[in-house]
Formats: sequence, structure tokens, C-alpha cells
Amino acid sequence: MSTFAGKVALVTGGSSGIGRASAIKFGQHGAKVVVAARREKEGNETVEMLRRAGGEVMFVQTDVRIASQVENMVNQTLKKYGRLDIAFNNAGVGGIMARLVRTTEEIFDEVADTNFKGVWLSMKYEIPVMQKQGGGVIINNASIAGVSTAERLGVYSGSKHAIVAISNAAATEYGRDNIRVVAICPGWINTRMTEELRAQKDADALIQSSVPLKRIGEPEEVAETVIWLASDAASYVSGGAFIVSGGMGV
Repeated sequence: MSTFAGKVALVTGGSSGIGRASAIKFGQHGAKVVVAARREKEGNETVEMLRRAGGEVMFVQTDVRIASQVENMVNQTLKKYGRLDIAFNNAGVGGIMARLVRTTEEIFDEVADTNFKGVWLSMKYEIPVMQKQGGGVIINNASIAGVSTAERLGVYSGSKHAIVAISNAAATEYGRDNIRVVAICPGWINTRMTEELRAQKDADALIQSSVPLKRIGEPEEVAETVIWLASDAASYVSGGAFIVSGGMGV
């Protein structure tokens, strides 16, 4: 398939889970892919998966909390491919489940800096490139917690609500530049982030029972939504929060 032939897609947090699945999908649909992540070993594993499938791809080690590294990520993309058409700002952390008053400043900073600041910094350097070339698509990964909340998830939920809000702000500000911006809100997905929680006694059954479809989603199912939103099939979609949760939280 060549949905994105001639286009360049950047995926942060591409070392595993939804990011890895989306990077592979972009490659399968003809895009040149830039995989960015903190974990070099796992990031290069994603690169090898794409190369074995015939995709054109590069890896840039990036901590999205650090402006200089995010700027380098975008600069390396331009140096290699000369443009940036699609950005999936997916990097994020889950944090620790804790009530607000028991959340430490260290945990707050880790969650807020990675989830919210990371998305802001990514757009800060992606948008000017897209403005110069006449348009682009930015998809920011929030969470079902970005449109709802639960006990002991206040800080995490706050960071994800912030992603939805800043995505809507960017869609409003840069639509005139032909830049579409949208947030996605996955529910329970089979990723590393959920593994430890699901391993706790009875947790997996409780989680699945909370989902109307009665199962946990797969990263590839979220990736399909990302691919559609990035494609011309979604050419009039900008702003909003697309829920991918099997019916949970709606």
C-alpha cells in the first residue's frame, strides 16, 4: 500500500507498544519513518522490524522532556529526508497510582514533563517545519484518562487532559496553515505500561470487565486509528479527542 508514498512520518515513543505498531504501519503504507525514543536498544529493534519489511527508516535517540533533544530530532529528520509531513507524538509515561496529596513532586514532574511538556516541545519544533512546507498532520497520544478520570490517577489524568487541550489549541491556531492537529484517547491497551498493573491479583479480569467489548485492545488497533487520522481520508478532521477504548469511558 502507498497511502503515504513520498511522505515522512515521525513517531516519538517508537520503541514499543502503540508507537512501535504505528511506526510499522506507517512504513507498510509507504511512508519514510523516523523512530524517536529514549530507549536506544528497543528503538533500533523497531527500526530493524521496519527494514525487514522493506521500509525506509531511521532512529533518533530522544528524550522529549529536553528541548535540545527534541530540536535535534526534528533537525535530523530534515537532514535525512528534507521534510516532515506527519508527527505522532506518542511518548508518555504512566506514573504511579496515588492520591493527590500522596503524590511526590518527583513523580509529578516525571509525569507532567514527559506527557505534557513532551507533546508541547514536539509541536514547538514540528509546527514551523510544517508551516514552511504548506501543511502537515500532528496526532498527539493522550488517553481515555484525558476525557475522564479515576481515583489515584489525578496527576496522570491531568497531564492527559492537558494534551487534549493543547491539541485543540494548536488545531485552532494553525489550521490556517493547513496543519491538522488531533488527540487520540486509547483505553486499556496491551502494552508494557499496563503489564505490571494487569499482573496484580484479579486485576486483569477487573480491567476486562470494565470494557464493554470485554477485552483489552492491541497496539495495532490504535495504530489503525492513527493511520486513518494521518491520511487524506480524514482531511477535514482537526481538533477533538478520538476515543479508542472498546466503549470504555464514553
